[in-house]
Amino acid sequence: MSTPEHSPLGKHTVYADRYDPSLLFPIPRQAKRDDIGVSEPLPFHGVDIWNAYELSWLDMRGKPVAAVAQFQVPAHSPNIIESKSFKLYLNGFAQEPLASAAALSALLQQDLSRAAGAPVMVHIQAPRAAQHVFADLDGQLIDGLPLAIDDYGPPKAHYLRTDAQAGVVEESLVSDLLRSNCPVTGQPDWGSVQIAYRGTPIDREGLLRYLVSFRTHNEFHEQCVERIFVDVMARCAPQQLSVYARYTRRGGLDINPFRSTGQALPANTRGARQ
Repeated sequence: MSTPEHSPLGKHTVYADRYDPSLLFPIPRQAKRDDIGVSEPLPFHGVDIWNAYELSWLDMRGKPVAAVAQFQVPAHSPNIIESKSFKLYLNGFAQEPLASAAALSALLQQDLSRAAGAPVMVHIQAPRAAQHVFADLDGQLIDGLPLAIDDYGPPKAHYLRTDAQAGVVEESLVSDLLRSNCPVTGQPDWGSVQIAYRGTPIDREGLLRYLVSFRTHNEFHEQCVERIFVDVMARCAPQQLSVYARYTRRGGLDINPFRSTGQALPANTRGARQ
């Protein structure tokens, strides 16, 4: 069964060091989308951007090769790929002889696309050739608001509200206080989030209370971002909306979901905590 409870998460694991595509564990998106009222056609487009910093294989003479990789899993894919299984799969190349980075890229694209159920973009670079752009999410940081908060979950959409008497604005609001938990192991996932919108002004205190209310919530990264998108859209009714989260890495992988009503895909820039 493809449910989180049947994944490798939280279980003793033998780390493979040879190529094994069966290690990938897909989890259908729709069950969690049903929880938040999302069905086809999707109310957003977007992508899950993964960065892998612990990728290595052997060349045909047995010498190790190191690389970094970026993967883009489309939001319309029927499955997410469970992160520990992704890590185990990538680690399986450590002792695998391959003719070139292009050969590895072809295998990765084939296997990840099959697991996700839609084409996955793969980009591999040598570590020192990669152009790592460091830039925190652009926008007005709302974390300094002088609030007393005692609600840390579950997420409560009723905190979200707008000033209906104000004119339309176009702005980006950012917080570094996003935290949720793995739904299987309970381990914390730390992230920063950007809410970029056009519409009547979103109350910043209410938005911050809402984001903090994810702090003890159990849900995968992709699911949290979709919940934020749906709640903001339902409660604040912006004309345009994008939600972009940058999570800190675990096991050499970071996950960065983006959901939008139509804006262009964001740059894959690394925040200070990444």
